[in-house]
Order: sequence, then C-alpha cells, then structure tokens
Amino acid sequence: MNFKKLPLHWKIMIGMVMGILFALMMNQWSSGALWISHWIKPWGTIFINALKLIAVPLILASLIKGVSDLKDVSKLSKMGGKTIGLYLMTTVIAVSLGLLVVNIIRPGHSISETTRLELIENYSQDASQKIEAARAQQEAAPLQAIVDLVPDNIFKAASDNGNMLQVIFFALFFGISLMLVPEEIGKPVKSFFDSLNEVILKMIDLIMLAAPYGVFSLMAALVVEAPSVDLFQALGMYALSVVIGLALMIVFYWLLVYLFTGKKPAFFQSGMGPAQLLAFSTSSSAATLPVTMECVEDHLGVEEEVSSFVLPIGATINMDGTSLYQAVAAVFIAQAFGMELGFAAQLGIVATATLASIGSAAVPGAGMVMLVIVLAQAGIPEAGLALIFAVDRPLDMCRTVVNVSGDATVSMIVAKSVGKLRD
Repeated sequence: MNFKKLPLHWKIMIGMVMGILFALMMNQWSSGALWISHWIKPWGTIFINALKLIAVPLILASLIKGVSDLKDVSKLSKMGGKTIGLYLMTTVIAVSLGLLVVNIIRPGHSISETTRLELIENYSQDASQKIEAARAQQEAAPLQAIVDLVPDNIFKAASDNGNMLQVIFFALFFGISLMLVPEEIGKPVKSFFDSLNEVILKMIDLIMLAAPYGVFSLMAALVVEAPSVDLFQALGMYALSVVIGLALMIVFYWLLVYLFTGKKPAFFQSGMGPAQLLAFSTSSSAATLPVTMECVEDHLGVEEEVSSFVLPIGATINMDGTSLYQAVAAVFIAQAFGMELGFAAQLGIVATATLASIGSAAVPGAGMVMLVIVLAQAGIPEAGLALIFAVDRPLDMCRTVVNVSGDATVSMIVAKSVGKLRD
C-alpha cells in the first residue's frame, strides 16, 4: 500500500491511530510521557499554529471576496438572513436535544460522593480560572457584546484569533463598501483580494501535507496527559450522554441535507471526512476552517461565493456541539450535586446556552468559560465545573466535529436556496 496515494482522511486516521499506539507504548517507560511532551507534542503545536496563522487572512480574503462577488446588496441581505436564521435554529435544537438525552440517561446519579470530592480537589485551580474569566463577562454592561463587535483598530483585532467577530465585521463592512463603489475604482482592490484568497488556499494545501504527522503528535500528547483511568470510569455515563447527543445531532444534519438538498448522508460524510477528522484532532473550528471550506467547495459542491460567506461566520457563531455539551454538562453537574432542575430552569438553559455558544471562541476549551455563565443562570454551583475537567478534552474533540458539520450543513442549504449548489 502506497501511503502517499491514500486520500487525506485516511492518512489522518492512520496518524491518529499510530499516535495513540505510540503513546501507549511509551507509557510503559517511566520517562516516556516526558519524552513525548518534550519531543513529540511540539510538532502538534506547530501544526495547529500553522492553521491558526492563516485563519484571520483567510476570513478577511474570503469574506471580502465573497461579499464583493455578490455585486448586489439585496443578495447579501437575503443570504445573511437565511444563514443567521438557520444557525440559530440548529443551535436551539442542539441544546434541546442535549437536555433530552441527559434527562433520560441521568448520568449525574452515577457519581459517588468520594469521586466528586476527588475531582473537585484535582481540578479546582483550573476551574477557578474559568470561573473568573466568565464572571468578567457576566459583569459587562448589557450592550457590551455589541460594543465589542466593532473594533477600534482592525490591526489589533486581527492580531488575536479570539477577536474573530471583529474581523468578520470589518470584512463584511469592507466587502459591502467595495461592492458599492464604481466597478472601475474597486477593480484593483478586488483583484488583490481575489489573488490573496488563491494564495491562502495554496498555503492550506501545503500545510495539510503535514496533517497526518501533526495529528499523530496531538493524539500521542493527549494520551500521555490524560488523568487516571478511575476518573474516566466515574465520568463514563456523562461522556456517553454527550457522545449520544452529538451523534444524534449528526443524524439531524443528514436529515436536513437530504430534505433540503436531496443529497444522501453517505455523500455528506464522504465529502466532510477530512474536515471532521481534523476537527476531532485539533478541537478548533477556527483551525479547521480552511479544510472545511475546501471540503464544502470541492466535495459537497457549494459555490465559493456562498461558502466564503457562510462558513467563516459559522466558525465563529455556530457552535451546535458546544451548546449541546453545555446543556448536558449543566444538568449533569446539577444531578451530581443532588439538584433537580424544573422546566423553567431548563428552558433558561436553552436560551443561555444558545447565546453563550455564539460568544464562544472557535478554539479548544472556550466552551468551558461560557459554561460557567450557563451554570450561574440555572443556579448550579460553579464549583461543579471541576467535575467535568477530567474528560473535557476528548469531548471537546467530539463536539468540534459537530460544530464544523453544522457549518457545512447550513452552507449546503443556503447554497441550494440561492442556486449555488452544484449537482
């Protein structure tokens, strides 16, 4: 078998498996974990950094190009309304599905008092940091989210991947302005961003050559840094609840794609395979965005003017997997503390988790910060956040798969509605 001729998603899968096996083997030596941390993990970090490196340029170039290609403000308004509406709809359904699953399985009742105290003690420092970050957001003025949307310095905003919404605002503003100026005046600027977009896409191709090796490094590091097996067993029912909810969400996407575009689930899965595997290994919708765009355009048949508009926005505000996890985690923690949440409290979780998912950065672990706001709204002890730290990383990997799948689903539906989905 020639490894070089294998499809990318198979190469990534092999890299993941080999990384796990290598880490298990190295764990047999006392210094194995330290060796992986010093000599293997940095290559995975470099791979993620390379993907994040092009996230802001990609959003700027692709959104400006996508908006200016529309040549008509009415098209932008029509596409934007459908995109935001679909994103909100899928997020509300994701939260509701998470609540349904966690109320049926009731994973919190399987945690003993001894295990709960051990988890809180082991992860109390990490939990405290997340709680402090979330409190800062809670204390902000009611309109602070809108104020934060508009950057006072685009270069400062573009220097931090956590400011993606500000970058998107500038790109949309710039693209609309470029569309409104006379064509002969805007043509040089548009040509620049068209060319920039092509260069960035080529950078993506080059970076993805290293994907199997980057994934190998990331998985090896994850295995050796995992907490004790006993803690994973204690949280097994919680993790199972999240995974079941996420799996049902993927099935829901298949149904939406089939109903609105006529495409079968196998077609969707085959096209999104590389992006889903990369999302699983990186836990970052932003880092996966370049590959998501490539898969949606080349494999799912979405025209670039739709994908370049819908996907960057989705990578920032559409976090279905994150919102589902927040709903399950909130009820799980309440159950672990012996609390029974009524209908009104759970309805509040739907609203809060939906809004919190929009504010979550598209980077690993960001949903944990927003979860504290969900807990506070429902009156659940914030210290309970420590209960789920042990298994958060692997579940973060799973929910990122759902995040990017949701973005791709909405892009296909929007493309079909405006006649931009190839057969």
